[in-house]
Amino acid sequence: MKKKLALLLALVMIIALAVPVTASADATEISLWTYPIGKWGDEATIKTFTDAFEAETGIKVKVELLAYGGDGDNKINAAIAAGQAPDMVMEGPERLAVQWGLQGHMVDLSDMLDATDLEEINPSTLAAFTIADGTLTGYPLCMNAHCMAINVDAFKRAGADQYVDLETRTWTTEGFIEAVKALNAAGNDTVAAVFCNGQGGDQGTRALVNNLYSGLFIDEARTGYQWNSEENVKALQTLYDLDGVNFDASIAGGDEMKLFRQGILNMAFCWNISGHKNTDDGNEVGKTLTGDEVAFMNFPTDDGNVALCGGIWGFGIFDNGDADRIEASKQFIKYVCDSDKTAEAVVASSFFPARTAAEGNDLTGIFADDEDMNVYNATIMPNLGDYYTITNGFADVRTLWWNMLQEIGAGADIAEATANYTAQADATLG
Repeated sequence: MKKKLALLLALVMIIALAVPVTASADATEISLWTYPIGKWGDEATIKTFTDAFEAETGIKVKVELLAYGGDGDNKINAAIAAGQAPDMVMEGPERLAVQWGLQGHMVDLSDMLDATDLEEINPSTLAAFTIADGTLTGYPLCMNAHCMAINVDAFKRAGADQYVDLETRTWTTEGFIEAVKALNAAGNDTVAAVFCNGQGGDQGTRALVNNLYSGLFIDEARTGYQWNSEENVKALQTLYDLDGVNFDASIAGGDEMKLFRQGILNMAFCWNISGHKNTDDGNEVGKTLTGDEVAFMNFPTDDGNVALCGGIWGFGIFDNGDADRIEASKQFIKYVCDSDKTAEAVVASSFFPARTAAEGNDLTGIFADDEDMNVYNATIMPNLGDYYTITNGFADVRTLWWNMLQEIGAGADIAEATANYTAQADATLG
C-alpha cells in the first residue's frame, strides 16, 4: 500500500509540474508589421491593444512599424524572399490582395466570417480584399475616402470663397479655375502643386484630373486605362495652363501636406480626415501653422458627380506554414476587428468603421461627439468612387502615372504623353 501510495503521489507531482510547462509551451508569440494608418503607426497606441490581448490570451504580439514610400514594401518583399515574413500585416487590398495575395503568400481568412459578420461588414471592403480564386486576403477594420483641402482664410482674403460651397464641401470646375485665378492675382504664385516626385499621395492627383471633366482612370470593366481620353487631356491641359498651379517633381503627397499646413500652398490635393486632424507640424487641428482655417473639400467637377479615391485597411496573415501561429493571428484579428475593442481600434485609425457593429457593439455612432468626423462622414464619404486600385498590375501603373505627370510638367505634349503612358499602363493588364 505504501509503495502504491508513493507511486500515486509521484504521479500527482509529475502532473502538477507538467501543467505549467505545457501552458508555457502553448503560449505563442506572433509578429505584426503595420503601415502608419493613423495611430496604428504609433508604437504606444498599438501597445495598448497588444498588451490587453496578451493579458487575455497569453499570446504575445511583437510589433514592427513600416513606412510608406517603398521602404515598407521593400522590407516585406525581402522578408518573403528570405522565408521570414511576419505573421500579420496591417495594410490595404492594394498590397494584401493585388501584390502578396496574387503571389500566393496570404492565408485565406474567409473561414473567419459568419452570417452576422456578412451582415455587418461593408460588402465592398470584402470584395476589395478577395482575389479571383476566392481567397479573402485581408480582414477589414476601417475605411476612408480621400479628398482635398483649402485654406479658407486665404480664400476669403482673395475673394475666392464665393466659388466654394462650404456647407456641402463642393465646387465646380469653373469655380476651381476662378478661385485659382483670384488667389494668384492676390499675390500667391504657389496656389497649388501637382506633386509628382513619387507615388506617395497619388490618389489626390488622380482624383483631381479625373473629376475636372468627368474622366475615368480606367474603364469599369478593367480592360483599358483612360488617361488619354479627351476629358483627361483637357483636365491636364487646364492645370498646366493655370498660373499658380505648378507641376512639382520635387515633392510627393506628404510634402504637399506640409507646405499646405505652412501656408505656402492654398490648396492640398492629398488630404483626408486623418490628415485634417494631424498636428505633427505644430499646428492646431483643422488649422495651418499661421492659424488659418482649413476646410476639407470634394474635388471640383463639371457635372456635380464627384468620384473620390478611397482607402480600406485591415489585417492579413502570411502563410508561413505554422498552424498555431496562424490560429493565434486570427484570434488577434478578431480581437481588434470584431469585439468590444473594435470601436477603440477604429478610432485609433482616424478613419471610419468598415462594419456597422462588432459582436453586438454598435459602431455607427463612435464619432458622435466629433463634429469634423460627422461632417466628413456626411459630405465626403458618400462620394467614394470606383475602387480601381485593386486592378492587377496597379503597383507598376502608379509609377507610370507620376512619371507621366513629370513629363507633362517639363513641357511634353500632353496628348502624346498621355497616349504613350496609357499604352504602357494597358500593357500591365496582361
